Amino acid sequence: MTTYRALRIHLTEEGVTRALEDRAMSELPDHDVLIRVHWSSLNYKDALSANGHKGVSRYYPHTPGIDAAGVVERDRSGQFQPGTQVAVIGFDLGMNTQGGFADYVCVPADWVVTLPTGLNMADSMRLGTAGVTAAYCLEKLIETGVRADDGPILVTGATGGVGSLAVHLLSTLGYKVTAVTGKTDAHDWLGQLGATDILPREALSEPDPKALRPAQFAGAIDTVGEHTLVNILKSLRFGGSVAACGIVGGTALPADIFPFILRGVNLLGVASADAPLDARTRVLAKYAGLWKLPLLNAMCDTLTLDELGPRIDAMLSGNIQGRALIRIAQD
Repeated sequence: MTTYRALRIHLTEEGVTRALEDRAMSELPDHDVLIRVHWSSLNYKDALSANGHKGVSRYYPHTPGIDAAGVVERDRSGQFQPGTQVAVIGFDLGMNTQGGFADYVCVPADWVVTLPTGLNMADSMRLGTAGVTAAYCLEKLIETGVRADDGPILVTGATGGVGSLAVHLLSTLGYKVTAVTGKTDAHDWLGQLGATDILPREALSEPDPKALRPAQFAGAIDTVGEHTLVNILKSLRFGGSVAACGIVGGTALPADIFPFILRGVNLLGVASADAPLDARTRVLAKYAGLWKLPLLNAMCDTLTLDELGPRIDAMLSGNIQGRALIRIAQD
């Protein structure tokens, strides 16, 4: 094999173009582990990278894809046998390292996770960065003592990748979930995933001058940030926690101290891209076992690289729900 296929993003003065191209294998990064990619997934960072966003990918032309699952073809580090089924989720893949929207990736050994028994390559990508992030959020809530019988858990951005997986994960584990969305046509779908209540996005997105709101939620997973996150803090019950993992609504935190000193709430930061490798190993093992999601397959559309363009545009416009699994291998 001397060439491989990749989705390449070109950024010029005229704008952004996307094209499937044949590339020489010699153009792959010179790292230890060569993986033949079978599956990938589409995340918001991928859509930004595919639109020429230099805050995600500094150098163009570029191949996005922050997640990849496949089979090891070569490993100079000696850690993986050829034929081992593995996944790479996050780190610098698809950002400034050529990513998973390609037949092959070549990455450092300490980015690679051997898939646990009970989790196949396709399901690892149905989860991908979104599923790992949702799991990290839930682990943080559990560490601060949030339990299923403590009261409802709020999930914002509930139709997105992280949000929808968080809704389904929490419900599967017995939590009562209140989903927040601006999409009225997604209410039935969220109910199928396990949401017991739904709030409109506007209920949390506007500035609120009150120091506190009624104490409604035992915990929350927030993918939005800014005013939404502040209003969540004001709405937590005594000792409640919010795991914050996203900034689609803004990066500022225009908050005061009253929820912290009057209700003892906790604001928990969740970072997924650069979390230690053993954290990925741990949560993927949970998804293969007690955290297995019964509707994971149904939550995901399956696309090929040729079909990816419209989905990228829809994601950037906020017109998607759930996850997109990408079939890479052609055999």
